[in-house]
Amino acid sequence: MPIRTDLITPGTNLPDFVQRYIEGLAEPGDVLCLAESAVAIGQGRAVRPSDVHPGLLARFLSRFPHPDGSLATPAAMELAIQEVGSPRILAGAAAAAAGRLLRRRGWFYHVAGHALAQIDDIAGTLAPFENFIVLGPDDPQAVAAAVRQATGVHTAIVDVDDASHVDVLALTGGIELEELFLALLGNPQGNDDQQTPLVLLKRLPAAQEATAPGQAGPPTALPSPAPPASAPVTTARGVTIRFGAAHRVGQGPGRA
Repeated sequence: MPIRTDLITPGTNLPDFVQRYIEGLAEPGDVLCLAESAVAIGQGRAVRPSDVHPGLLARFLSRFPHPDGSLATPAAMELAIQEVGSPRILAGAAAAAAGRLLRRRGWFYHVAGHALAQIDDIAGTLAPFENFIVLGPDDPQAVAAAVRQATGVHTAIVDVDDASHVDVLALTGGIELEELFLALLGNPQGNDDQQTPLVLLKRLPAAQEATAPGQAGPPTALPSPAPPASAPVTTARGVTIRFGAAHRVGQGPGRA
């Protein structure tokens, strides 16, 4: 159940904001998914590129990511350097170079830090923040815990796109990781101007799970409880799911 909301802006009290919109909608057993970019914006982690002054290292390294990557501009790369430090960025760049030789992707983030994959460069966010660089949220697990305490609903902070990539940054419980991945695979939050940073996942009774041939089930419906999954988990689709500080779960690592 995607929930359309007012725009989250810097300084928004996220637990109160969420409580206002899910009141009367949330039921026992539901899981709330909160978009990581909305959390970051509420924390004031949206930066105008004009306020960033890239150094030589950022200008040089920004030439190498894929043009569609979030670190392909000097300003975004400079913010990444400020986030984790130049030694980790250089180590990540060396790992990425080695990965290209071996035709392996995602090594930059494995070394430099998966949190950098949450950086959204210009045009990666809803207006009026489409002209900002949005960093990943700070301490997402603490945010999820605060929302859970305020609402009584288990909460996940996620980054989902239309390319079947799901990042789980934080989770307070209430669902197995594989279930969460499958429920979000269709990106119910959307990537355009839907303005639906909140999604309530509702568990359907077993009798309602089956769908007629050729029909898709509700994109935000949870299947019946699955057996406990360990981390990492390999799904029936051959997808490995990992959970932690911004670990990517999906059909492949992000472009670096």
